[in-house]
Amino acid sequence: MGKPRSEKRDMTTSSTDILSLVDGFIEQISKIRTVLKGVSISALILAPIAIALSIFLLTHPSFFTILENEDEFGLALIILLGLVIAISSIWIFAGLRQYRMVSTWNKRYDNYMIDKEEIHRAIASEFGFTEDSED
Repeated sequence: MGKPRSEKRDMTTSSTDILSLVDGFIEQISKIRTVLKGVSISALILAPIAIALSIFLLTHPSFFTILENEDEFGLALIILLGLVIAISSIWIFAGLRQYRMVSTWNKRYDNYMIDKEEIHRAIASEFGFTEDSED
């Protein structure tokens, strides 16, 4: 009436494999989050520097001399500096958003790891397993 013992063992092994796969995937994402955090921090440092440098160039007295002497180059320079300011502003916003998202994910991941350990301990104590018998 019930499933044969070997079929039950195969299902248990299959479930364990799936859980191991999910745990491995979550650990890989955890490693990637440090890279994402680095990217967001660099955005928060480099973008304001680019904006400040662009504004400095735009407000420098020699800049207007260049605009008067070089028509096409001056126009291209204004456009490029405007693009640097616009893109850097977007980069700051994206960096802040990414930093918040990674921080939130870190909290959830820490909670997941705590819950996972509690479940492992509860199962081990309920069935009388020890750390040595699992290996």
